[in-house]
Amino acid sequence: MKVILLERVGRSGHIGDEISVKDGFARNFLLPQGKALRATEANRKRFERDRADIEKRNQERREAAAGVASGLNGHIVTVIRQAGETGQLYGSVSSRDVAEALSAAGFSVARSQVVLADPIKAVGVHTVPLHLHAEVEVTIQVNVARSEDEAARQQAGEDLTAINYDDAANDAFAAIQAEVGSAAADGLGDDE
Repeated sequence: MKVILLERVGRSGHIGDEISVKDGFARNFLLPQGKALRATEANRKRFERDRADIEKRNQERREAAAGVASGLNGHIVTVIRQAGETGQLYGSVSSRDVAEALSAAGFSVARSQVVLADPIKAVGVHTVPLHLHAEVEVTIQVNVARSEDEAARQQAGEDLTAINYDDAANDAFAAIQAEVGSAAADGLGDDE
């Protein structure tokens, strides 16, 4: 199906481009969301008549997205979830969760603007891209942790997914091993 784009759509084209797309893409995405018009003679005339308004509206949206992006670039959002000892989450963190965390932080970001190829399923600091406008992209950091204290430690650079044994625990374990080993040695000597 041939359509006239009313805004930039990914790598497909820019405003005013007349492109051929698959029927399903046009019917299910471009046309209902107002991103394109069917390429008919009447729509071509309508587009040329309204071209200045369409470009002005696109410019306003781009500037609004750039304003949001300036505050968001490099921003760190913390999401608290339950996880196992190895750092594997019992659930996952989806684009909806990231959008809600950004809204709670005072940013207006829609779920569709958060680009996650797969949901986050592990504790740690993850880089997440946001597409605020077809021409405005920004990345944020999502700190997924089990508690606020753990989130602060992760943000400071500590890797909490690795098992960390402290010296006191190692000393206690060595003492127990020594007692068990000497008791076993005493027991073996009596049988001989």
